[in-house]
Amino acid sequence: MTFAILAIVAGLILLVWSADRFVEGAACVARYFGMPPLMVGMLVVGFGTSMPEMVVSVQSALEGNPGIALGNAFGSNIVNIALILGLTALIKPITVQSRVLVNELPILTGITILATYMVFDGLVSRLDAIILLIFFGLLIAWSIWQGKTKSQDVLVDEFEGEFKRHKKPFGIALMWTVIGLGLLIASSRLLVWGAVDIATKLGINDLIVGLTIVAVGTSLPELASSLIATKRGEHDIALGNVLGSNLFNTLAVTGLAGIIHPITAAPEVFSRDMMVLLALTIALFIIGYRFNQTRRHGRINRIEGALLLLTYIGYTTYLVISTII
Repeated sequence: MTFAILAIVAGLILLVWSADRFVEGAACVARYFGMPPLMVGMLVVGFGTSMPEMVVSVQSALEGNPGIALGNAFGSNIVNIALILGLTALIKPITVQSRVLVNELPILTGITILATYMVFDGLVSRLDAIILLIFFGLLIAWSIWQGKTKSQDVLVDEFEGEFKRHKKPFGIALMWTVIGLGLLIASSRLLVWGAVDIATKLGINDLIVGLTIVAVGTSLPELASSLIATKRGEHDIALGNVLGSNLFNTLAVTGLAGIIHPITAAPEVFSRDMMVLLALTIALFIIGYRFNQTRRHGRINRIEGALLLLTYIGYTTYLVISTII
């Protein structure tokens, strides 16, 4: 089992590093082709930060471990809201000014409700997966429209500043895009192998491994980028990372994994995991959207951040205890 632990550690480190290289390279390449900043941020960066979850879940489905695929997708969403936003807001309150992000909140809430309904019968079928991918296509179309029309949004200025800070020559950007993608695939295979080996030897359900170790590991790029963005005062990017990642995880990651291999969901996935995710998503909707309609901007303060973080600690503690008992 020592080799499995080393594989997970090495896989996670390589996964985070390669995801960062891929996102930076792909964003620079897109800007060289004249893609608007907001479109690059919503599509290229949003897609890139979800690449670890996507590659790991697809790899898990191909290898016949749908529990890791499902746990990774929904577990990462829980990590994004409860751990990443909670920790980020606890360090520095997050102010939400972008109208684009405010409009994403009801979309994310609706998509989460749809995913919860799909899990209710205990199976994410190929038909369910197709429906998720259709909605993913509609999300892409909406993001393209937003990118072309919302040139004055606060998020545009923040993305523009990030692109200038990380600008690279075209050749180097293209090189890192290709290398980053290749290493993402290699590191995901290493991570999945280690996770499955540990789950098998310890007799732990692979869903639990996906909800904990794998979910946290694949969400590390979002954690790093959100903390850095908040430190620089780019609060909308910090929230945008989470919203974009959760949308991609629910629609693209779950959809692709379900197309490859229909995913059986144990009853506790609906009653425990999806209920926690749904509650967190609705709470985020109330904080960021409803309050935004009555005030100049929404805000996730330190108290709300602490509550989100405590929720994650309580949820993870319950998962760990349930595997021991």
